[in-house]
Amino acid sequence: MKYAQIPLGPLQTNCYLLAEEGGSCLIIDPGGEDGKLNQYINEYKLKPIAVILTHAHFDHIGAVDAVRNKYDIPVYIHEKEASWLLDPALNGSQRFQYGEPIRLKPADGIIAGESAMQLGAFSFQVLETPGHSPGSISIFLKDAGIVVAGDALFSGSIGRTDLPGGNHEQLIKSIHDKLMVLPEETIVLPGHGPATTVGNEMDSNPFLNGF
Repeated sequence: MKYAQIPLGPLQTNCYLLAEEGGSCLIIDPGGEDGKLNQYINEYKLKPIAVILTHAHFDHIGAVDAVRNKYDIPVYIHEKEASWLLDPALNGSQRFQYGEPIRLKPADGIIAGESAMQLGAFSFQVLETPGHSPGSISIFLKDAGIVVAGDALFSGSIGRTDLPGGNHEQLIKSIHDKLMVLPEETIVLPGHGPATTVGNEMDSNPFLNGF
């Protein structure tokens, strides 16, 4: 499997394209600039099959409907934030005002709890990692050695917890119980900034002392 990290939107949120041999791909967190994203997809002759959202903050969902409509693909989100797609007060677009308030169509697929998922050729484990937001998830692709962590864990940092529904203690527990137990060589693909590994964060992340 190959992946591409494409910063998009007003906060340069990392959108990820995960591609299998043959070109089928998952789109994770298309935060904006759908034209830039489409250009990349066309250049590498990729075939999107689904959008997965690690959570529903405005900077992760700005291009969802544009991408969904262009490729006629389903959108998946955790049940605790399904209503956020429709509500600018919940997804933060009303509060932060980086553009027009975001009101999207409902998700096509609702993720309830932790489970193994299969979408086309992609097999992965959904990990519930709340704390940054109530319905935050991480996507663990064991065979590829990759976890897409959204805004739970960053290189040398962790997600903010001062937004509605955030909880610092819950976030630390999520990282400890769900992410730090993964193999140390697992590549962590965060919602902002550079990729890292579980081992690197165990050793040097100042927010995770004692792991």
